[in-house]
Amino acid sequence: MFSKRLLDLAAECERNLRNEFDEYEAVSAYNTERVLKVFNTLQLAERHFNPTSGYGYNDDGRELADKAYSMMFGTESGFVRHSIASGTHALGIGLFALLRPNDTMLSVTGKPYDTLDGVIGIGDAAEDGCLADFGIKYKQIELIDGKSFDFDSIKSELEANPGVKIVYAQRSKGYMNRASLRSAQIDELYDFVKSIKPNVFVVIDNCYGEFCEKKEPKGDLLIGSLIKNPGGGIAESGAYLVGSQKAIDLAAARLTVPGIGLECGASLGQTKNIIKGLFFAPHAVCQAKKTAAFASMLFDALGYDVNPKPGEYRTDIIQTVSMGSAEGVCAFCKGIQKGSPVDSFVTPEPWDMPGYTSPVVMAAGAFTQGSSLELSADAPIRPPYTVFMQGGLTYESGRYGIMLAAQECENNK
Repeated sequence: MFSKRLLDLAAECERNLRNEFDEYEAVSAYNTERVLKVFNTLQLAERHFNPTSGYGYNDDGRELADKAYSMMFGTESGFVRHSIASGTHALGIGLFALLRPNDTMLSVTGKPYDTLDGVIGIGDAAEDGCLADFGIKYKQIELIDGKSFDFDSIKSELEANPGVKIVYAQRSKGYMNRASLRSAQIDELYDFVKSIKPNVFVVIDNCYGEFCEKKEPKGDLLIGSLIKNPGGGIAESGAYLVGSQKAIDLAAARLTVPGIGLECGASLGQTKNIIKGLFFAPHAVCQAKKTAAFASMLFDALGYDVNPKPGEYRTDIIQTVSMGSAEGVCAFCKGIQKGSPVDSFVTPEPWDMPGYTSPVVMAAGAFTQGSSLELSADAPIRPPYTVFMQGGLTYESGRYGIMLAAQECENNK
């Protein structure tokens, strides 16, 4: 199926990746041990998988899942719910929970992911009910050279603007050509902000980064989707919010209503998938990182610009490949789709996807619709025509998809 040249290149890449793979597996083993210790401490039992309906009062499985997430992320409190529709929905819960009219949201990693434009009310993407609709202001500070926080500008804004209520950081690059952030960098940001304005909330979009390192970042709120890293390929919907007790209490009131918070919410039989997904997550994330590292080395060898580059540290599961043209983007996604277990016969085409400002092409033949921990690739059809690839529940299947993508790209030249 594959050319001899491509097979030889792949074999060479894998030989060069052995040490890197060993490092990923060590992180997976460490985080798996952490998960097991949490389950042991909380005395996870069969009864915690029992479903509840209606109001879901006294659902001890739901409560255990909340505690497990909080403990895994090293926070005071938290909650995880199958009923949260997406990571963007979870971020919306957190932002609306903490912000009030005349407050300012300060993003210190530049513009957030495209789907938040309508939530915040940026430019033409302002929607009825967005933050701007409630008189909430938005400002942003770019990263220095796309790699590090501009602490001088952050300090100036915090000191000059008493309305700043949230300092917001996005761990992954999103659709920006910048570096993803390490947990240690975010910890430094958290400590810096608190040293200037202790009452300002630090909110982290943690999507794509969970369990890539041995420690999660600090934050008043860490927020992420279960159909990405922490769901382990098992959870079929949902998201989590963990952090300080004060921030979680406010977010819980937004999740349901003030006065009820986390006391209700039927699990409808989804608790087992959430908890089982957390068990699988460190291993599945390791497989995704191995797939990304293989893609980086192979496409670098084929002459494409990649980020991260071979051998560079990985703090999330995203790999970008600059294709140089819309045709190249579509060829890459076509190959990924061919290597998918579901809908492999489908050819992905760009379309005006809700929440995005440019046509987007997505390849995702996943068991769970939209899952980013399963091998997928997507890209806005706009310069510099960069594909954002992530996932791979097993390295073996991920490798196959990457090989097909490489083949399609070579045929497209």
